[in-house]
Amino acid sequence: MASYGVFLNLTGRRCLVVGGGPVAERKITGLLDCAGEVTVVSPAVTDVIAALAESGRLKWEKRAYRTGDAASFFLVMAATDSRELNAEVYAEAERAGRLCNVVNDQSLGNFTVPAVVRRGRLQVAVSTGGASPAVAKRIRRELEEHFGGEYAAFLDQMAEIRHDLLGTVRDEKRRTKILQRLAESELLTLLREGREEEARRLVADCIGGQET
Repeated sequence: MASYGVFLNLTGRRCLVVGGGPVAERKITGLLDCAGEVTVVSPAVTDVIAALAESGRLKWEKRAYRTGDAASFFLVMAATDSRELNAEVYAEAERAGRLCNVVNDQSLGNFTVPAVVRRGRLQVAVSTGGASPAVAKRIRRELEEHFGGEYAAFLDQMAEIRHDLLGTVRDEKRRTKILQRLAESELLTLLREGREEEARRLVADCIGGQET
């Protein structure tokens, strides 16, 4: 079945993770990186999860899963080592109309989590439709080699330029033309090679002389 790829804004959203092992830990880290408000339900957790709870980064309810837990959360991760419990969590989340991912079981859950390359504002997601998570990870490693840290600086600069142009260039088509020219220019290469002065001159040349 074809999946519809989306990026979720989890800022301030209540997220439930059922389970406290290493797999749950990885899921939790990803949710926290996206500013989700995480609650963990598990009798025991890894040292990392316990430390996150101690520091106030998440809420840990030290107990077994109870019927009704999943219904009040925006997003649910079933990450225990029990297929039966994971299925129970998913069934409840589905009845309540919640987003639910079940780890290591593509036959359950209503969404999957892709392998992701992050470089600042840039996110590149890879999915094999559940056919082979190992291949998705391999592709992610290859992408990590291609998309270096310079992409974070590149996008930060493009965002700043776009913001400035919104206040100085009234014509939308002209703004789009300037931004397209910069996107296709050597700006990324100059940033990659640390040639910042040349990068500044290139930006000035692309923007300078444009009518407002």
